[in-house]
Amino acid sequence: MKIFFYKNLKFYCFLMAIVMNSVGIAQNFKNVAPILMNVQPDSIRAHIKFLADDKLKGRLPGTQGYQLAMDYVILKYKSLGILPAGDANTYLQKVKLRRAKVKKADTRAALVSASSTKDLVFGEDYVVLPNFDEANVEVSAPMVFVGYGISEPELAYDDYAGINVKGKIVLMVAGAPDKFASTVKAHTGNRAYRVKTALAKGAVGVIMRASPMGVQSFVHGIVNTGSVATLDWGTTGVKFYGSISQPLFNEIVNQPAEEIAKILLSLKEGKPSSFNLNSSFQVMMSTKHEDFESYNLVGLIEGSDKVLKKEYVVYSAHLDHMGIGTPVKEDSIYNGAHDNASGVACVLEVARLYASMKSKPKRSILTVMVTGEEMGLLGSSYFAAHPTVPKGKIVAAVNMDMPTIIAPLLSVVPLGAVHSSLMNQVKVASTHLGIVVEDDPEPEQNRFIRSDQYSFVQQGIPSLNIKYGDKMLEPGKKLTEKVKLWRTEFYHQPQDEFAEANFDFSAGKKYVQLCFLIGYQVAQEKKKPTWNKGDIFGKKFGGQK
Repeated sequence: MKIFFYKNLKFYCFLMAIVMNSVGIAQNFKNVAPILMNVQPDSIRAHIKFLADDKLKGRLPGTQGYQLAMDYVILKYKSLGILPAGDANTYLQKVKLRRAKVKKADTRAALVSASSTKDLVFGEDYVVLPNFDEANVEVSAPMVFVGYGISEPELAYDDYAGINVKGKIVLMVAGAPDKFASTVKAHTGNRAYRVKTALAKGAVGVIMRASPMGVQSFVHGIVNTGSVATLDWGTTGVKFYGSISQPLFNEIVNQPAEEIAKILLSLKEGKPSSFNLNSSFQVMMSTKHEDFESYNLVGLIEGSDKVLKKEYVVYSAHLDHMGIGTPVKEDSIYNGAHDNASGVACVLEVARLYASMKSKPKRSILTVMVTGEEMGLLGSSYFAAHPTVPKGKIVAAVNMDMPTIIAPLLSVVPLGAVHSSLMNQVKVASTHLGIVVEDDPEPEQNRFIRSDQYSFVQQGIPSLNIKYGDKMLEPGKKLTEKVKLWRTEFYHQPQDEFAEANFDFSAGKKYVQLCFLIGYQVAQEKKKPTWNKGDIFGKKFGGQK
């Protein structure tokens, strides 16, 4: 009898919790119900249409096209009554950038063993990225194989354990142990992570084994066009970062193919396999530098609480795209309608909702349109490290990058939310709107580190980016399959331009409603978002012990 009563009591409490939670949701959002209904798909459409117009020429930072995009956003900020929150009481935050390009004609490399020196061919055997700090670099050092180049002892994995790489060049392969969560795989697979880790261990250079596509993909991409970094990026400490062909990798490791396969399998299984190599690598390289400026745009909607208004919830989107490039189907303007005129449009609509509220939320809202995302999250990295408000007062960031509004929004993936209490706000808002929350259906895309929320995470700020889930109206269909086809035709192509047929503006409305509700909860609740106990990002960046 007691057991029966206890079980029924537990079930009753469970049902009551559901009921109370539903009531709580309704009460929380009762005041903003009219605001939610006021989302205007036509406004989203108009913003995208302007920002993706040919006259903006792809919104490349440092160009007149990007200036036109800035002028448009500032005009909208002013019309909404959004306050300037950039430098010197303006909407602008200056970001100093440096474009660097390797001078291939002045670059040499060689593999040196005890008995021979082998000259290497740039673009076939190896490539090197430009050095942002030094115009001329010469390095000659012994090599060490360090597996994935990952050092995470708290996750029971350390490629650098028991091996000395000080003053040496580390050779590594791409990837991460299978036991790592997808977001952790993305983080540890990031080039900046590997370079910083190698530097911390005392290495002077980093070499990656090329992907199966070979070093040619590297040459035709970042090496030919040059790469960009913020001037405050600072000295990396490592003299060079390069990639070598798979045949050269095999030659350097100097082991039978079966042994190399065993080493790589061991790494996937979470068993480090690092060792000294019997050769040295020599590099002599030259880099051309070009400095220029771009801007983040920062707007403020002041909160209503005397104390909490000094804390901030950030809504971000990147304003830039890729400018004018290689023609595809006789079109050379990379308009970036989805990527990311759509995200900017949605942030502007979120801003309009907040601006229209008679009773503002307790915390203040920052709308930040960042530059240089396509160049490597540069604008968001700069803002997150040097915000125009006290860094410790930014409690959360909701990034709105490429919503991919091409079908009804039935389910979402809140990238990054799984690491913090922000998942609570996501679930409440999604439930209210009838949206399903899913796990990432495309972990191989590494989306967690490829957009601006990652910059805020690296500064210890709980952050997320709402992306599409898999659910569709048609039974058995998956949205990711449709997105894959879309990605092939439109992503980073001139064909990503404004056309009614390429958008579902009702999905855009729902996306704005969801992002608004997530940030609104954070802005209203007395308690700040927190990293989950023991979370890797909370420990690395958020000050957790």
